[in-house]
Amino acid sequence: QVEVVESGGGSVQTGGSLTLSCVVSGVTLSGTCTAWFRQAPGKEREGVAARYARKDRTAYADSVQGRFTISLDNAKNTLYLNMTNLKPEDSAMYYCAAQCSRAGGPWLSPPREYNYWGQGTQVTVSS
Repeated sequence: QVEVVESGGGSVQTGGSLTLSCVVSGVTLSGTCTAWFRQAPGKEREGVAARYARKDRTAYADSVQGRFTISLDNAKNTLYLNMTNLKPEDSAMYYCAAQCSRAGGPWLSPPREYNYWGQGTQVTVSS
């Protein structure tokens, strides 16, 4: 049974930083693709950062490039999203996704490419 659990969300002011964590059991993250998505109220779920372990490649949405970093701790089987210089438009529920349905990567879209999801962790950035 696969379990995906995110944590680390919270409320910060503009310019602040947060690091999200995603602990996964049942899937070895070092051998597959992983990603962070976010969804704000009334908007579609969008990919913000993705990682393809086998080629050590990453991809970022233009809106977060240079501010967010996706990383993996193989020993802990934990995915991270380090977010800096946060903006109000970064406010959303953030979801961790693991194991792609198709080969290759990293995939920022569509969300259906990923087989396993967590319940999300809320990030709120105030101005």
